[in-house]
Amino acid sequence: MALKLARHITGNFKVVSLWDSFHGASLDAISVGGEACFREGMGPLMAGVERIPPAISYRGAFPRDDGSDVHYADYLEYVIEKEGGIGAFIAESVRNTDVQVPSKAYWKRIREICDKHNVLLIIDDIPNGMGRSGEWFTYQAYDIEPDILCIGKGLGGGIMPIAAMVTKDKYNTAAQVSLGHYTHEKSPLGCAAALGTIEAIEQGGFLDKVNADSQFVREELERMKATYPVIGDVRGIGLLWGIELVTDQRSKARAYAEAESVLYECLNQGLSFKVSQGNVIQLSPPLIISRDELCRALNIFESAISKVCRDYKYSSI
Repeated sequence: MALKLARHITGNFKVVSLWDSFHGASLDAISVGGEACFREGMGPLMAGVERIPPAISYRGAFPRDDGSDVHYADYLEYVIEKEGGIGAFIAESVRNTDVQVPSKAYWKRIREICDKHNVLLIIDDIPNGMGRSGEWFTYQAYDIEPDILCIGKGLGGGIMPIAAMVTKDKYNTAAQVSLGHYTHEKSPLGCAAALGTIEAIEQGGFLDKVNADSQFVREELERMKATYPVIGDVRGIGLLWGIELVTDQRSKARAYAEAESVLYECLNQGLSFKVSQGNVIQLSPPLIISRDELCRALNIFESAISKVCRDYKYSSI
């Protein structure tokens, strides 16, 4: 629906997204997303989508020695100027599954490019919004403002399915256009859950809690990185963290077998998480997690990492 609105506002019918992105599993969302596994055996898909490389400083398509990522934003401008007819750029502020965290300079440049070329910036904050970043919405950590914001998942407290599209009032121009109607939209029960979630986050001081937890997790994971050679990179924001496992820290070769071993060792000890890209451990605990629970989870994870280093005979362990 956000893309339909962008097309209506700008009069342009093409969209730019990121490779490896995920924006949903419907046919049009698969068309916009950048993960090949969702497009396999599906087609023809929706036309008018261009993709650019995501801003990745650890193992990106165009790495820089200084670790900068602003040049990935310049790639967006190149595509806009060469392709023409671009109405919107859609992306997560922070990639959820393998936890890619661009710089503030990158997002400032993206906002500048979109403004310059009359391209709407759509932020998909469905997996990360509602406090996970330590801000209400992830884009706020970058001091930018999108034209359209998509939220969900956490909006219903992780219990009730509800999502929302938020935009500036000046874009409320499509009253006469049927942008999409769904059987279960505007659920009163879902709205009650969303209001309850907002109230709980406000009254419980969860944004401050997440920021304090974030600093604690960062220190613990950085300590582990310095201790265990299987950890190649640690990156995150708030209560969303990615730990990239490698067989060699210099070559950055992905440690697929080791990541799977860590997963099952942790599952045996009661800790569950997602593995993305085959070697990235994604830790995204609930915002209500206590510090004791957080310590226990990190201890289980470190125990599994230590065991894998011994089993796979990493030399410094």
